[in-house]
Amino acid sequence: MLETIQAPEGRISRKAVKVWRLTNFIEEAIALLIIAGLLVAGTHFGWWRWLITTFWVIGGISVVSAVYSIFIKPGLTQKFWRYGADEEFVKLRSGIWIISEQTIPMTKVQVVNLKQGPLLRRYGLYSLEIGTMGSSHTIPALPEAEAREFRDRIAHLAKIREEED
Repeated sequence: MLETIQAPEGRISRKAVKVWRLTNFIEEAIALLIIAGLLVAGTHFGWWRWLITTFWVIGGISVVSAVYSIFIKPGLTQKFWRYGADEEFVKLRSGIWIISEQTIPMTKVQVVNLKQGPLLRRYGLYSLEIGTMGSSHTIPALPEAEAREFRDRIAHLAKIREEED
């Protein structure tokens, strides 16, 4: 009989919502400024009417997208993100509409890195990257102490598995 792998229970920080909202705000503002610039240029230089209409449609869609990505998506992403590790596997679960579950054998883990950009630094968060021979997996927005402890735990367990083989 096959052994059932336990679902991951670790959660990323609630501060991640603030970081993602700020990041998405910056991205959406840049996109809307570009669309507004194209609309102004199109009107000023007398571009084809269908092109200006297309920019208006894209602008409307971008506003709806901005509302979703700034106000709704960050909270849902934080709510559904899970991670965990035991002696044999690192387990990741993420996704809002399409759920992704990943199980990484400890024997395949080669590198465990912590990364921190300016926004994560402002909120005292780190992203943890787990590298295997063929891929890389990221756990976003962990508090510093938790990120360091989890990194050390994975590194320790991966080393133990290599020595036993």
